[in-house]
Amino acid sequence: MNAPLLVAHTITAGYGRMDILHEVSLDVSAGEIVSIIGPNGAGKSTAFKAMIGLLRPRTGRVLFNGQDITGLRPDLVLRRGLAYVPQGRIVFPQMTVLENLEMGAYTVRDARRIADALEAVYALFPILSERRRQRAGTMSGGEQQMVAIARALMTRPTLILLDEPSLGLSPKFVTLIFDKLVEMKRAGYTLMVVEQNAARALAIADRGYVLELGRNRFEGSGAALLADPEVKRLYLGG
Repeated sequence: MNAPLLVAHTITAGYGRMDILHEVSLDVSAGEIVSIIGPNGAGKSTAFKAMIGLLRPRTGRVLFNGQDITGLRPDLVLRRGLAYVPQGRIVFPQMTVLENLEMGAYTVRDARRIADALEAVYALFPILSERRRQRAGTMSGGEQQMVAIARALMTRPTLILLDEPSLGLSPKFVTLIFDKLVEMKRAGYTLMVVEQNAARALAIADRGYVLELGRNRFEGSGAALLADPEVKRLYLGG
């Protein structure tokens, strides 16, 4: 078994004096989709912020590719190949789709690499190629979410953390976004996904974690968690 690509080991973190996470441990190996589910306030987004360097853990360590990145600045984490798509479809509304994507490659100096990344992104999201001259602010919520995800892919990251990618989208776009996550995995990306849509998230996951009140509650394969009567009762409305 290969060593995991990313390990968050017994992370305690929070805001001000208040701890949201209490010794949470999560990991993801190359080529996996790992979904993190749990009720609101469980600490799912906080865990991502601690991994990406937006929040410094009080205790615990974050290892990426075997290197300790605990508390490293987000821009330095990104340069190492760890990308992050925050919740809320954050795009630059006055910029075109293409300009938004180019902003995603701001750390890349090589024009050839940027061109290759654009080509790969357009292969995954053909609609963005068709709409590349359109202002991002005039697009639907689902299309903006595609822009946000595609922008994170412009650095050709080793691992992408996606925080609530389906939040607030129409049912059609929810299905489309989950299909795209599976396509990204097939294209060789490794994904860690925080999702309110727990059943959909576990259905596409190799493995999953359930957080509750800032602690690890359950973990296992996506299929095993979907079938677990306790997980169903508590988190899947079963």
